[in-house]
Amino acid sequence: MVGSLLVLLGGLVVATIPSGYAVVDLLQPVRGSATGRMLGLVVVLVGLGLLASAWLRLCRLASRADVVSRPALVTRVRAATVAWSLPLLLAPPLFSRDGWSYAAQGTMADRGISPYGHGPWSLVGPRAVPGPIVEGVDPRWMGTPTPYGPVPLIGGDLAAGLTGDPWLLVVAHRGLALVGLVLLAWAVPRMARWCGADPALASGLVLASPLVLANGVAGLHNDLLTVGLMAAAVVLARDHGWVAGALVAGLAAGVKLPGGLACVAVVLLTLPAAAPLVLRVRHAVRVAAVAVTALVLPGVVWGLGVGWVGALSVPGSVLTPLSLPTLLGGWLDLLARAVGSGLPDATFLDLVRTLAQVAVVAVVARVLATRPTADPAAAVRALGLVMLAVVALSPVVHLWYLLWMVPFVAVQRLGRGATVALVAVSLVGGLVAPMDSSLHGAYLAIVVGSLVVAAVAVVLLVTRRARERLSGIAAEEWTASIDATVVDHG
Repeated sequence: MVGSLLVLLGGLVVATIPSGYAVVDLLQPVRGSATGRMLGLVVVLVGLGLLASAWLRLCRLASRADVVSRPALVTRVRAATVAWSLPLLLAPPLFSRDGWSYAAQGTMADRGISPYGHGPWSLVGPRAVPGPIVEGVDPRWMGTPTPYGPVPLIGGDLAAGLTGDPWLLVVAHRGLALVGLVLLAWAVPRMARWCGADPALASGLVLASPLVLANGVAGLHNDLLTVGLMAAAVVLARDHGWVAGALVAGLAAGVKLPGGLACVAVVLLTLPAAAPLVLRVRHAVRVAAVAVTALVLPGVVWGLGVGWVGALSVPGSVLTPLSLPTLLGGWLDLLARAVGSGLPDATFLDLVRTLAQVAVVAVVARVLATRPTADPAAAVRALGLVMLAVVALSPVVHLWYLLWMVPFVAVQRLGRGATVALVAVSLVGGLVAPMDSSLHGAYLAIVVGSLVVAAVAVVLLVTRRARERLSGIAAEEWTASIDATVVDHG
């Protein structure tokens, strides 16, 4: 919790905050200098390091629990998640400015301005609201429509009907993200039991990780709500049938479109065993029809429409170094220019990105056609495979996109190597979250921050003590099958 408090305090220095708040005036001597922002960044990274260390200890404790004590450990993991999240609840958007965009888009919906047809600039002018509502929005998104579905916009509209304060609107959107975290706390232990894995360790790996705390809670990205609804859709499909699962999967797509891929697990889970291809296709069409209805209907009823379809290309306007297709296409374009091919700019970039999206469709089709049916564990594994492919082949990948796959990987019976890899990705994905545009060109702070991240990562992952702790988390005992009675009735 001390680590979380340090993240909050340092975040108030490095985060973008609109004018008019007392904290801006109070911290202006620190916020206004490169040295001050560098110190704030170091405080944030130390806090994240403390959180990461505590998280590793919690995971090791969970991995050593026997079958009888696992329910108590699941409760302990949930309690730790609450305690570590509390200091961040009232924070401004940390490590990203997307939260201010959410606040502006909700205000637009409340004012009768379509977020699918206009960018936040529409709030400036004859229909203006107080300036701070758009001061925090990243300039690159000021003139672009939102690619998000109707669910977060409806939530933002309701919040804007109660207050016009940008910070309070941001807190409301963080509440939506926390709904996703609550859904994960409910669904992850259940999926882990289906897969024969330890529900306590799976909960620890998902709920309290630095990746979730930094990007989902502090960054309040819509992806946390998306993946929470996806996990809930899978559990509901098993417990209450395919219609319930498809409806919630449609709502997940109504936050961010990839959430609709939960339908893959819903289809496989609710088919009879050894279903033939014709039956798989027919059932997939039924599930998709219900999910699309749940996706489209809220926007139509609320008056938002389906304009988000035309805005889906907006995120692709940014080149992110975590996207493998973008990296490959960019390097091929550089090579083409170096050899004097005369091809137009971004020829290979567009080609590779397109082929990657075709490959995602092919993966989804193959999974639906070949994976075992009526098997909860196989359905979760299939969804984990699909989400891994989506992240690996996406034309745009931010750190918070890793949230899409972690819950469906962490509940598997992983071996030592896969467990260590998951822990490392979750740890590093949280530690490097502050290294983004919130530093406003403070290159010295970026350099110092990178050195601190490297040092903390070495201490937590590579030293002898760290290796022993990771070995404890990835012990073979936790991958052993859980007692069948616990699986059936847990």
